Amino acid sequence: MADRAMLEGYRVLDLSQYLAGAGITRLLAELGPEIIKVELAPHGDPSRFIPWIKDGRSSVFIQNNRGKRSLALDWDTPEGMQIIRELVARCDVVVETFAVGVMARRGLDYEALRVLNPSIIMVSISAYGQDSPWADRPGFDGIIQATAGLMSLNGDPDGPPLPLGFAVADNGTAVHGFAALGYALLHRERTGEGQHVDIAMADVLFGMQDQMAQYELSDHAWRPTRYTRYHPSYCPVGVYDLPKGHGYLLVLERQWANLCAAMGRPELVDDPRFSSSAARVANQDVLVPLVQNWLLSFPDNESVIAHCIEHRVPLGEVFESVDAVGHPHFEARRMVRRVPDPVLGEVTMAGFQFKFSAQPELAGLYAPTLGEHNRVVLRDVLGYDDETVDELTRQGVLVSGDR
Repeated sequence: MADRAMLEGYRVLDLSQYLAGAGITRLLAELGPEIIKVELAPHGDPSRFIPWIKDGRSSVFIQNNRGKRSLALDWDTPEGMQIIRELVARCDVVVETFAVGVMARRGLDYEALRVLNPSIIMVSISAYGQDSPWADRPGFDGIIQATAGLMSLNGDPDGPPLPLGFAVADNGTAVHGFAALGYALLHRERTGEGQHVDIAMADVLFGMQDQMAQYELSDHAWRPTRYTRYHPSYCPVGVYDLPKGHGYLLVLERQWANLCAAMGRPELVDDPRFSSSAARVANQDVLVPLVQNWLLSFPDNESVIAHCIEHRVPLGEVFESVDAVGHPHFEARRMVRRVPDPVLGEVTMAGFQFKFSAQPELAGLYAPTLGEHNRVVLRDVLGYDDETVDELTRQGVLVSGDR
């Protein structure tokens, strides 16, 4: 493993608020760039006030802002705007999440930024994109799940559509933005050219759906929809009771003979009721109980999982997300870690999901207090002296305080 982080020496200006943009720079922080998070006076990033909050520290904020320097300023002042412009000239990347048009009205749109820094890469995150009929619509995670078609596929088919239990639009957009930025940086390394990356949260969720071709090839006779615990188009696929709790079983054509062998019922392979995928779906009311009773014949989950693994039958227990803490698999993958916090001491959170062989694990990254790095950033990056920083603080251009 290399001693030098892959993005060491790069500088990122984070103008984002809430989750999606902060998620991009959260991932970047693992690779070692300097990240300057600009927080707007008087209170900073609104995610500092999203529960749970303990000792003034928001769990949402500290999870998404580790490894960043907080520069808190009033951008309604000429001095505050001048600081932002000076930082743009010294940065490689700008990430922003303001409503479409805000950056242009502030003179901070991509065309303005590239005058200050021709090689700048600007990543703009919005609900529906910079150029679309819905560009001026506000949108947050649940709204994006609804309008992008994802919510229509979640929930009981006899009930209303339901949102997922986590911020899939924000987090999915963060990963997409992280990936896009990597290629934009590669392009700049090859050509010297910066560019504007326009990522819409609705595009991200819409692009995750993989059923458009099925809808078309069925001549629109089949529509993606919510289904019960058992998949309507593939059998036996779905959520089954296990000796304790539930598990998800997925058996397609190639796994069917494996399942029959695992069940000790090899004759089912050629049983005309189950000999093809279509036949198994047509006889789901017979096949599902057979499989369910077999799964419950084991004394515990460990034995049924081991038996399925032995016969190459895909079955996974349904875990709650917090079950990852202390679980041997997630611990071995370094997906659960204790990280430092200047107020709380240590906090448990998810690890870095990308495993690079040439990237050291960066310990000690923590989320900053509001305006914690005002003086450091202005002095070390922009060359301001202490007297100037003190005067900007007295004028209210710079703010600080634990949040």
